[in-house]
This record gives sequence, C-alpha cells and structure tokens, in this order.
Amino acid sequence: MPKKRKPKKTEGRKRFKPKLKIKKGDIVQVIAGDYAYRGKQGRVLAVFPEEQRIIVEGVNLVKKHVKPSQEFPQGGIIEVEAPIHISNVMLVDPETGEPTRVGRKRLEDGRIVRYAKKSGKILD
Repeated sequence: MPKKRKPKKTEGRKRFKPKLKIKKGDIVQVIAGDYAYRGKQGRVLAVFPEEQRIIVEGVNLVKKHVKPSQEFPQGGIIEVEAPIHISNVMLVDPETGEPTRVGRKRLEDGRIVRYAKKSGKILD
C-alpha cells in the first residue's frame, strides 16, 4: 500500500494576486463565446481578479427574477449582465479601434504602464 503524502504548507495558497491586463472602464471586444455577443464591444463595469472574470456592458445578458422592493416596486423579470471569463475578451486599441494585446513597460520616471501592442500607445 502506497504511503500517504503529507500536504505542503503552501499548497492551495496563492502568494500574489493575479495581474490582469484589463481594468474597469476599458473598452473591450468579445472574441470567443456565445455567437450573440461575439464581436461586440463594450465598457468593463467590474473586474473579479480571483475568479478571472469581468462584467462587460451589454454582453452576456441573463434574465433575473426580482421580488418587489424599493428599487423595483413592480418586481418582475429584469435583464442583468453576467460575468464572462477574461480570456474571452481583448482590449480595443484606442487609435485603430481593433482588438490588441496588452503589454507592460517601465517608463523613465519608474512608473509601470500598460500599452497597446498594435499601435504602441500608452493606455494608463
């Protein structure tokens, strides 16, 4: 019978928060996923780094049943945006309007900024 392995102290823990290349307020384009939303562009409303998901305005709409409340006195069925995986979107280049990859570089003053790889324009 094989010997049972003792779990390491660091197992299941992450040392650093994941660095995402997309931030709240960026314009992104959906490149994969549901046919209804593929190719659609929208503004990022929220970012969830732990789950690697984002909420994009007007993308991945789901129907939600709500009880009557002060916010929705009628109650009923409303449409809200659901999170999608960050790998299914690409940042839109501010100059060309096309999807582009994002890089990081250090400026002379020591700041680290994001830049569009297609045009080289600084995003931050």
